[in-house]
Amino acid sequence: MQLNGDRAGQYSIRINQQWRICFEWISSGPENVEIVDYH
Repeated sequence: MQLNGDRAGQYSIRINQQWRICFEWISSGPENVEIVDYH
């Protein structure tokens, strides 16, 4: 899912109800990968 607001330009993949992996995608692959408590 592509994100908006403060995380515009990033994507996220849900791990479970609470956590997501957020990252930016560049031509060589993922960058600035982080696990985020999304609540």
